[in-house]
Amino acid sequence: MGLRMVEYLKKATRTAETGHADVTAAVRALLAEIADGGEGAARAMAARFDGWEGEIIVSRATLDAAARSLPEQVKADIRFAHANIRRFAQAQRATIQDTEVEILPGLMAGQRQIPVGAAGCYVPGGRYAHIASAIMTVTTAKVAGVRHITACSPPKPGKGIPAEILFAMDLSGADAILSMGGVQAVASMAQGLFGLPKADILVGPGNQYVAEAKRILFGQVGIDMVAGPTDSLILADRTADADFVAADLVGQAEHGYNSPVWLVTDDLALAQAVMARVPALIEALPQVNADSARAAWSDYAEVALCADREEMVDVSDRYAPEHLHVQCADLDWWLGRLTAYGSLFLGEETTVAFGDKAAGPNHVLPTGGAARYTGGLSVGKFMKTVTWQRATRDAARPVAEATARISRLEGMEGHARTADIRLAKFFPGEVFDLGKGAA
Repeated sequence: MGLRMVEYLKKATRTAETGHADVTAAVRALLAEIADGGEGAARAMAARFDGWEGEIIVSRATLDAAARSLPEQVKADIRFAHANIRRFAQAQRATIQDTEVEILPGLMAGQRQIPVGAAGCYVPGGRYAHIASAIMTVTTAKVAGVRHITACSPPKPGKGIPAEILFAMDLSGADAILSMGGVQAVASMAQGLFGLPKADILVGPGNQYVAEAKRILFGQVGIDMVAGPTDSLILADRTADADFVAADLVGQAEHGYNSPVWLVTDDLALAQAVMARVPALIEALPQVNADSARAAWSDYAEVALCADREEMVDVSDRYAPEHLHVQCADLDWWLGRLTAYGSLFLGEETTVAFGDKAAGPNHVLPTGGAARYTGGLSVGKFMKTVTWQRATRDAARPVAEATARISRLEGMEGHARTADIRLAKFFPGEVFDLGKGAA
């Protein structure tokens, strides 16, 4: 169904963008510097950008001291989140299985699920201590069966990685922890510096420089996705609670000045009530959070008024949001109808923050409309689906005949002759129609 006329009660004045030319140029220069200078260049960048000249690979003594420094309630909460995230990842892993099938009598084919050998997990630093990102990335790789997992995070000048993040990384199963952030950390994991194995895949959120470094390195290594600013959309009808909707929009807007939040509704009164509540909720936040939320709401937020729930679905699928929260009646209808989102939250009893921190499903998700074609981080991202085949001689016969003829139609005589020789040796004296050019 095509979009009908949608009325925007609030329209964004700016659009979130990533990968600007200046960022790309800067990141390429940094990657080249590390490629030439190796560990020395990476250490120099850690000192320049992170203000860090301490240990690069976090020692067991540092990890133990970090654990001792934390209150028991903090550790209990981290263990609770870890258990939920691990349980969900284990359920995902159970659905990814080896298979085989007899395509023809005697022709067997199958697939195997093989985890990558080494993964690099980036855990953001900056204004917030992203404890949950440590659990989401490392735990999922561990459940997938990755043999070596390196986790990294920007250290605080003179202090190192916050104790909470170190505890989460260690609990989740990191084999090595790199006290480093930014492009230098991404490059170090990709190149296998500091005695680490080269990462086969790099995962985890980060700022625009981290995202651009992953994008540039893709091909040399695998990546989970190219992530931009986080975004969230709420679908709400007349049954929704305006207090919940407003609080949820503001909660996601605090991620950053360019983090879009969108409300799509078919109820004008609800939209007006939510828009009236948002400014006060923003001003009630701590200043640093309020500054981000205020800018995001002012410049990037949108409120769309639709005719009915079918139009709401059409609008939502066009946005393809990273987070999609349905606060409407008949939740099963929405679950069956919506098709484009990173993670779906059904009902007012849950909220995006639950998924961000502790509920179980992964919070590393596609942004900027990428949910149209990909999902978020999962056990499957750390695994390769590879195929195999074997055949009896009798089963090889019809496959070889068809292969020879198709190859010659394509002009690939060498391919055809690999089939010819098998027919000649397996079935001596027999005559086959193998297409023009057969010997």
